Amino acid sequence: MTDSQLIREIKEGNLELYSELMSRYQRKILAFVYHMLKSSNMELLAEDLCSETFYKAFRSLNSFREVDASFSTWLYTIARNTVLSELRKQRSGNIPLEESGIVPVAPSENTPEYAVLRSERVMLVRDAINNLPEKQRSAIILREYDQLDYQEIANILGQSVSSVKSLLFRARSSVKTQLEPYFFEPVYEPYEGMKNR
Repeated sequence: MTDSQLIREIKEGNLELYSELMSRYQRKILAFVYHMLKSSNMELLAEDLCSETFYKAFRSLNSFREVDASFSTWLYTIARNTVLSELRKQRSGNIPLEESGIVPVAPSENTPEYAVLRSERVMLVRDAINNLPEKQRSAIILREYDQLDYQEIANILGQSVSSVKSLLFRARSSVKTQLEPYFFEPVYEPYEGMKNR
């Protein structure tokens, strides 16, 4: 069954088919929500917000129109809005990280040295993405983590394809600029009068 057929059946009262629709998108939506929350160290909320996304989609399914967007685009839009709403709520609450119950988890590897190095790099990339404006951050997550094409991203963000390409270009440039001091050796030009040794 296609998404369209499933949605038609669900709208006609076969509500049990919604679990089939969920199973098709659950991993992708969970990964998207997780990556959006990662930049704010709020990954532990990913499953709750993923469930909330599917609940909101179910409640609004009768208003979904395929002529406006594909189901996946519509679902990603709901997920994005749900995450942004939660982030705004958390910021306005200004809860210290220690009290939030959220514990940042560093990736574990075979050697402690490698784990520390990897953890530092992950945090640097996370911070660089977190420093991006919201639309750039969403665009880069949808493109790099979820592997969506430009048109899908444009639909989710309410932008044109050329705007999405521009957002991605600026996002990648900004992340590269932020990370350059950590990953690239500086090139020193010899000052005039310096002796080469």
